[in-house]
Order: sequence, then C-alpha cells, then structure tokens
Amino acid sequence: MEIEGKFKIKFKKAWLDDLAVFLRLMKPHRLRLLLALLCSLIISGLNGVIAWAVKPAMEGIFIKKSYEFLYLIPIGVVILFTLKGIFTFTNNYLMSSIGAKIVKTVRDAVYEKILKLPMSYFYKDSSGNLISKVLNDVDLLKNTVAFTIKDFLVEGLTIIVLAGVALYRRWDLALLSFVVLPLLIYVIAKIGVRLHDVGMKTRLRIAKVTTLLHETLNGIKIIKAFTMENAMIKRYENALQEHYRNTMREVITEEFSVLLTETLAGIGVALIIFYGGFLVVNDRISSGDFFSFVAAILLMYTPLRRLSRVNASFQRGRNVLERLREIIFFEEEPDKGKSIDIKGHIVFKNVSFKYPLSKDYALKNINFEINPGETVAIVGSSGAGKSTIVDLIAGFWYPNEGDILIDGISIREISLHSLRSQIALVTQDIILFNDSIINNIKFGNITSTREEVEKSAKIADAHDFIVKLPSSYESTVGEKGVLLSGGQKQRITIARAILREPKILIFDEATASLDTESEEKIQKALEEMRKGRTTIVIAHRLSTTKKADKIIVMDNGKIIEIGLHEELLAKGGLYNELWKLQFSDFSYS
Repeated sequence: MEIEGKFKIKFKKAWLDDLAVFLRLMKPHRLRLLLALLCSLIISGLNGVIAWAVKPAMEGIFIKKSYEFLYLIPIGVVILFTLKGIFTFTNNYLMSSIGAKIVKTVRDAVYEKILKLPMSYFYKDSSGNLISKVLNDVDLLKNTVAFTIKDFLVEGLTIIVLAGVALYRRWDLALLSFVVLPLLIYVIAKIGVRLHDVGMKTRLRIAKVTTLLHETLNGIKIIKAFTMENAMIKRYENALQEHYRNTMREVITEEFSVLLTETLAGIGVALIIFYGGFLVVNDRISSGDFFSFVAAILLMYTPLRRLSRVNASFQRGRNVLERLREIIFFEEEPDKGKSIDIKGHIVFKNVSFKYPLSKDYALKNINFEINPGETVAIVGSSGAGKSTIVDLIAGFWYPNEGDILIDGISIREISLHSLRSQIALVTQDIILFNDSIINNIKFGNITSTREEVEKSAKIADAHDFIVKLPSSYESTVGEKGVLLSGGQKQRITIARAILREPKILIFDEATASLDTESEEKIQKALEEMRKGRTTIVIAHRLSTTKKADKIIVMDNGKIIEIGLHEELLAKGGLYNELWKLQFSDFSYS
C-alpha cells in the first residue's frame, strides 16, 4: 500500500522519521512547494533589504538632512512592504493548499485501510477513537504543513539573511548576539520532548471525548429510556475537563518555551546595546551602521521566537503520525487466495475458536457438513456460538484450531473477496446507511436495475410499504434506518440479500423483527430462492426450522444434536426442550 511507504521507519531518530514522512507526503506537490520556497526566499530577501536600508535611511534623513531621501524612503517602504505582503499571501496560499491536499490524501488512504483491516482490529480500538484519528488528528497535519513548515522555511531563511546583514555591518557585534543561540536551541529541543509527550495525552483525551459523543448518539434511545441524561452529561463534562486540563498543560509548556526564548533574546539584545553603544560613544562605529545592525538583530529575534512555536506545532504533527501508524501498519485481511465459483459445500473439521480478548472458547471441536443446496438451521440458547459459526463461514475470523472447507478448499486458501461476493448475510443487527431505500437495497448488487430492485423488494414483502412513502424508493431511511420501523428495516435488508443472488444465503435471526404474517410471506417467498443455494438459518423462532434439511443444536460452544425436526423431537433432548418451552409460551400468550 502506497501510504505505508510514506509512513515507513528507517532512521534511528524518531523525529527524523517523522520529518521524512512530511517530506514524502509533500513530494507529489513539489511544484507548489518550490514556488512557496521561492516566495520564502523573496520574503527573506525583502526582510534583509529592510534591515540593510536602515543605515542609508538614517544617514540620508537625520545626518545629511536630504529632501530626496525624505521623499524616496517612504515610497520605498510602501513598495517593500507591499511586495512582502503579496509574496506572503502567495506563500500562505500555496502551503495551505499543500496542507489541504495532504489531509485529503491521508484521509482517503486511512479510510481505505480501515476497510481492509481484519475484525480483530475493531475489537482493540473503539469506533470513536478511529473517528478522532481520521477527523481530529489528521486535520492537525494541515496546520503542520501550512504553518509549521511554512514558518520554518520563511523564518529560517529570514534568520540566515538577517544574520548575513548583521555580519556585514559589524561581525564582532554579530558574534556577540549569537552567543545565546546554542542555549536557545537547547531549550527548544528539551521543551520539544515535553511537548511531544503532553501532546499525545491531549490527542488521547480528545479521542475519549469523541468516543463518548459517538456512543451517546448511537445509544440516545437507551439513554432516554433509562433517564440517564444527567449521568451522561456528567461523564461528558468529566471527559471535557480532562481534555481541558491536558490542553492547558500543553499551552503552559509551549508558552514557557516562548518565555525562555524572549528572556534569552532580551539578554542578547542587551549585550548588543551595551557593546554597540560603547562603540558609538567612542566613535568606532557610525550611528547608521549601529541602527542597521540593531534592526537586523531585532528582525532576526522575531523569527527565532516563532521557531519555538514551530517546534511545538511539529511535535503535535508527530503525535498525529504516531497515532496514524497504529492503523497504517496493522496487518490487513489476507486476500491473496484463489478466486473460485462456489457451489456451496461447507465442512467444519474439528473447529475451535475464541475471540481475541476472551479466555474461553466460543466454539469447541465443531464438526458438521452442509451439502450444496441444503437448508440448515442452527438453534440454541443465546451465547451458544450460532453467530460465531456464521462469522467464520464469511471469513470474518479464522479458526484457532481445525479448518473450514468450502467446496473442498481450506477457507484460508480462498480469496476473501471471492468468498464474500458469493455470500449474502442478513444479521440480527440491522445495518442501513443514511441514503435512499433504492441505494440501500442496491448495496447487494450495485449494478442492478430498478426493475431488479423492485422484484427483490416484492419478494421481501417490502414493495408495498416503500411505494407509500413520500419519495417511494428515493426516500431516505435516516441514520441506521431511524425513519423506518423495525420490521420495515428488516425487510429492506432481506431485499438486499435477495438482490445479491448468492451461492450461500445466511439468515442470522433475520426475521426476528417481523410480525408472524410478514414472516410467513417471506418464508414462502424464500423457499423458491433457496433452491440451488446453500442456506443457513439461525433463528429463535423454531417454527422456521421445520423444513430445514438439517438442524444443528448448539449449547455452550458445542454441537449437542444434529438431525431433522421430527427426529430431534423424538430424541427428547435440548431441541425438544426448546421447542416445548417456546410453544408453551406461545400457547399461553
């Protein structure tokens, strides 16, 4: 992946690696960067001209009392400052555009990377933290490029030019003023380390705030239902307070570096005034030379102070790079296997699996076989491992032990894209996007026609309610389908699966949100669709398992029973207990 090359680590010093990343990110925009560098050179040159011109201005007006200088100097000042303003504007525009382009490039690359990450990553990092990295953190890169690097170029070149003017006017005074520079550089470097550490904590605090806000928006119905508004407000206030405190630590550290810079600059200027004044009093230097020199030094100390802020901003940029590397260098889902035309033969051979943060196995020594075109129902109590089996078939996880064979080929040897493109999954967690109904259904097959979408919706018993909506199939469903009822949302997800025309069809509690009448309609319609397709049904409603070719009964991560509906009832085992429990409750209600 190209972004990984830009973020690679090759130096022993971490700051050199981070600087190299910024240079690599700016490389595609080198023409704009060269133009900005040219503007920086001109701005620095104009600053040098202003400092150099102090001597002839002083001598021409105050010593020679020349009217010619009196008229020309103000005109020259206006021209110089206008030119400086024009080139500063151009430089700022060019560097800001580079920063904005880099932010876009990085956000695109990180978003693409997130889509390629394995499920294990999302168990270790919250969605709110990811959002904070992509939005809050990446946005800081723009400031680092647009202002930090721009200031480094402009102020750095200005210091060099002004130092040249100072040396030209009086080398001994210049060397005296440079005495404080080593101490200044040392202070900036030491405080930079502190800023890096404090800045990282600030990034983590704002990520916590973002995570809490994301959770609040997702769980707003539960918060209101349990009257937890005040408790959530308190949690959010605490998170904001932590972020505020750490932000102020960052401000104190940054401003302390400015304080030290100002103090050291003051010492340098005091030495110059004392020694320079001594030279003027003893007629060893002219007043014009002295004021020209002082102007150069004062103009030089301003960019030096700005460079202390440049370091602070650079450290924030480094924090961003460090956090982005957590995403960029995380190993992607493997997708180098074979592309196959699936028939639907599935075999679990001694499969055991546990989730990354769990000590206990979710599945233990699972063995079963599903023949092409069979409909298999998997039943069991909550937490038995039913949904985990589905996740393994879809390649979201690989077994810790044993193997899964698809048409006789190990799932590890099959391209995940090839596998998933031939699977349709309808889960108990309804996922709809904040888009039109037609686009949500077309998620199953983006190239499908309007007629095909409507046909799928009719099979899913969704067409009638869709056409009654104000904009019919163009109606927006809202975030997570909030504008629709639970049953309507589920019908749309079922229509999406039907449109895909998969080789393997998986229903994970898919009809749980439907009323009995709608469920019966869909079950009848799906009987035709199941022909020639391997279908896996996970259901709490055991009425949907009657016509299954095989029923797998699970408990505590293990397979307890396998058989047909009548056979399992006759055995009097767990399936029989679940059946009696469910239908006795039904009769009672």
